[in-house]
Amino acid sequence: MKIALAQLNFLIGDFEGNLEKILNTISRAVREHADLVVFSELSICGYPPLDLLEREDFINACNSSIEKIARSINPSTGVLIGSPEFNPEKQGKMLFNSAYFLLGGKIERVFRKSLLPTYDIFDEYRYFEPNTLFSPLEFRGKRMAVTICEDLWDEQPFESAFSRSKLYSTNPLEELIRHRPDVIINLAASPFSHRKQEVKQSIFTGKAARYRIPLLYCNQVGGQTELIFEGGSLAVNSKGEVIKRLEFFREDFALVDLEELESAKPVPSANLIPERIKMISDALVCGIRDYFQKLGFRSATLGLSGGIDSAVALVLASRALGPENMHVLLMPSQYSSEHSVNDSIQLARNLGIRFEVLSIEKIFNQFQELLRPLFRDLPEDITEENIQARIRSILLMALSNKFGHILLNTSNKSETAVGYGTLYGDMSGGLSVLGDVYKTDVYNLAYHFNRQQEIIPRNIFTKPPSAELKPGQKDIDSLPPYDTLDGILEAYIEKQLSPRGLMDLGYDKNLVIKIIRMVNQNEYKRYQSPPILRISSKAFGVGRRIPLVAKY
Repeated sequence: MKIALAQLNFLIGDFEGNLEKILNTISRAVREHADLVVFSELSICGYPPLDLLEREDFINACNSSIEKIARSINPSTGVLIGSPEFNPEKQGKMLFNSAYFLLGGKIERVFRKSLLPTYDIFDEYRYFEPNTLFSPLEFRGKRMAVTICEDLWDEQPFESAFSRSKLYSTNPLEELIRHRPDVIINLAASPFSHRKQEVKQSIFTGKAARYRIPLLYCNQVGGQTELIFEGGSLAVNSKGEVIKRLEFFREDFALVDLEELESAKPVPSANLIPERIKMISDALVCGIRDYFQKLGFRSATLGLSGGIDSAVALVLASRALGPENMHVLLMPSQYSSEHSVNDSIQLARNLGIRFEVLSIEKIFNQFQELLRPLFRDLPEDITEENIQARIRSILLMALSNKFGHILLNTSNKSETAVGYGTLYGDMSGGLSVLGDVYKTDVYNLAYHFNRQQEIIPRNIFTKPPSAELKPGQKDIDSLPPYDTLDGILEAYIEKQLSPRGLMDLGYDKNLVIKIIRMVNQNEYKRYQSPPILRISSKAFGVGRRIPLVAKY
């Protein structure tokens, strides 16, 4: 039997566009003599549709697309495709998260998802009823265990110190194995996390080896607002060896012959997961590109400061959108160093990006003059620093509005975590490029970009990080070194260690208390941040819900 894996990039709710893409892929599979075509989870509507699932007209549109596909396909070719399904029972949630098996012009079978994740960015039990009935798909003499994403994740490799590996009392695959299937098929929409790639692969290779059954995994690819899906669909033999892997962060198609899958020798490149920083770079480029394309925008702007964050964000955006679609501003003040301006100009020229230099010194002085009667003899403090950041935001938003650009936010995760940013100033933007990237990895990305030629000027690497909002200012004046800060933040945010747990790792007690207080007290700022491209297991945003008003 030949099974096609269709790894596609869907736009949520674009039923016409998604349908066209699906039908074109089925036509290709038919031309290549596939017996069965497998698509990803909820591919009819795109994942995650969120509260669109509460609209009857949305579900009706899903059903209409399913019916059109069934009528259009070759009568001898089977199709497994993900879509929400109305629950026919009078009790329980209104919907199932289902995989439809289409054959001979009709819906032949429906398979329903059993394990509904409700952690991090997932909230599937809000919408779906869990499946409790298990039987295989029998087609062309083969018996197939059809599963949907989380159904294979009965054991969870959480990073958090406060979690269980066994979240569910049901193991769908164990139930299906009793029917002695010939192959396991998994329709998935599994988002990218830069520290989970090896773990994710081990889930599939481990299941295949444990049950001695080949496994086919078809994942969604592309960006959906904050979430980025890496694709990387797999064909694994019964020994748990990866025989074929589809591309990361790109649409792809592969035809897998089940008989040849067992006899084929593993290809080293199929088992090889790209280096972590490269994966982060590719994920962010994918996320930026899809955010713009799916919203119907083409061009972007950002404030180029001469620092590492705006430099890395600019390289990523240039690769995602093309340098011809970037228009950036350099906005020095009386506190900006000459080399910050020169470095920014050199970077823009290296990338072939249009730039303008607009000094904010005169505007800032006018603000000070206007506010002097109100402030009287009060000393300058963070107020004057924030005014500068907000002046820059106004200029960037003016450029954005006038020319139809999206303003990209360049704040990194380290600074976002501790509130080292200005609301309505440098925290402004339509999309946060680096909000889930710690400062140490921002530097790693910069080194990655410069590995073959100097794109980011060397001086940007070597000068001490500074917001340059007052004379002689350095980040280290108010923050510990970033390698120390990032170690504390990752342990507290991703691994959810307690203060005592952090101290047990060797961090100073007073520093731990200070950093945790800064994180907790700045939730209100993060609540007003733009969407943050998620590349970790615990990003700020929809997957981390903390009270704005709390004493803890």
